[in-house]
Amino acid sequence: MSADQPLPDCIALRVGLAARRLPDTDSCQLLRVLLAALGEPLTEDKLAGLTVKVLKTAAAGALDEIDGPTLRQALSCLKGEDGSDAAPAIPEPQPYREGDLPNSIRVACASNQGERLDGHFGSCARFLIYQVSATEARLIAVRPAPAVVRLTVDHSVERVALIGDCDLLCVLSIGGPAAARVVNGGVHPLKRPQAEDIAALLAELRKVLAGEPPPWLARIIGHDSVISAAPSGASLLAEIGEAS
Repeated sequence: MSADQPLPDCIALRVGLAARRLPDTDSCQLLRVLLAALGEPLTEDKLAGLTVKVLKTAAAGALDEIDGPTLRQALSCLKGEDGSDAAPAIPEPQPYREGDLPNSIRVACASNQGERLDGHFGSCARFLIYQVSATEARLIAVRPAPAVVRLTVDHSVERVALIGDCDLLCVLSIGGPAAARVVNGGVHPLKRPQAEDIAALLAELRKVLAGEPPPWLARIIGHDSVISAAPSGASLLAEIGEAS
C-alpha cells in the first residue's frame, strides 16, 4: 500500500477504530506510524504480529508519550481482538423542520459510540447534529464521517463540509489546520477535556442560551444582548473562549 493506494476495507476500519482510542491522533497519523513500523503493504498478518513496544517506538517515537494501557487498547483494535468491529449503537434522529425551534443553534458532536461526545475531529465515526434552544435539544441528523484510506487525501475538507450548516462543533481534539478550516467555514469549535454524555453538554449549553449568551452566540439566536455578568454555564463559555 503506497500513499496513493487505498487500504483494504477491513484494515481501514481497524485503523480508524484504533485512532479513536488514542489522544490527539487521527487515522492518517496512525497510518504513518504503522507504515513506518511494518512497511508496505499493511496486512492482517503484519498487524497480528505488532507489539506495543514497536508501536511506541515507530516513526521516531510519534506515539511515545501515550501510556501503555491506551496503546494496548489501540493494538487490540488493530488486531481485531476487541470486538469493536461490531457496529456501535447509533441513535435515531427525530423529525425536524426549519423553524421548529425558534432562537436555536445547530451543534455538531464528534461521536463514536451511542450519544457520546467521544471523538476526535479527524477520526470520529460520525457527527451527531442537534438543534438546541433554551428549552429543548433535538437530534436532527446522524452524518457518517469518511474513513482515511489514502495518506494523500485531506479528509478534513470532507469533514468540514459535513458540518457546514452548524454553528458549533464539539470535539475531544482537533488539529490547528482543521480548526482553522472549521472557523473559516463559519463554525465555532469547542474542545471538551474528556468524553461525556452529549445530554450533559447540551444541558449546559441550554443554560447558556437561557441566560446571557456571549455576543457571537447571541447574534446567531437573534439576541442583541451582551454579557454584563458571568452567565449560567460559565465553565462552558470559558472553554468556548479557549477554543476560539
